[in-house]
Amino acid sequence: MTTHFITAEIDLQATPTELNKEIEAELQKRGEPLRWAVTSVDDEKQKVTVEAIVTQDSE
Repeated sequence: MTTHFITAEIDLQATPTELNKEIEAELQKRGEPLRWAVTSVDDEKQKVTVEAIVTQDSE
């Protein structure tokens, strides 16, 4: 098992609940999230930047 630091850009959603679901879905594509945080919001582009630590099984 390895850990990775990743940064992802996610489209801003209408509600915090929808945003949370979208972030978790995107992180699941890259591994199992250990923790994550929204580090910036770009209102003009309607994007949030998320930094996360994910684990992946060694192959």
